[in-house]
Amino acid sequence: MPIKTKRWCVPAEPDDGFRVLVCRYRPRGLPKAKETWNVWISDLAPSPDLFDAFYGKGRTPITLDVYRERYLQEMQAQREHISALADRVDKGETVTLLCSKDCILEQICHRTLLAQLIEAARRSRAPGVPTPP
Repeated sequence: MPIKTKRWCVPAEPDDGFRVLVCRYRPRGLPKAKETWNVWISDLAPSPDLFDAFYGKGRTPITLDVYRERYLQEMQAQREHISALADRVDKGETVTLLCSKDCILEQICHRTLLAQLIEAARRSRAPGVPTPP
């Protein structure tokens, strides 16, 4: 099953499976009844410092390469979350990673990097070793 990425405001589709909001902050002004995700894991988003550095808040913005490297470093502490999402995919469930409605450049968004980390976690497992129940 695939790992999909979308903005949270894109309507859910039947094949989205388990929808995970991976934003640092919950969308403002959105009533809980209108949430489009199953779970929110803010720790899978870039840290506020990394976000500020990328957008140049108070200083010269960091490059995309530096952003990627720092995000991947931050995600080392989130291996448990990443592994749990990889387990879902291994069991045949689609996982859809959701980011901000303002995030329109999917190719540079952390949700794309996160999808790659989940796939890497799946590939790194030894063949023949069962995944946890």
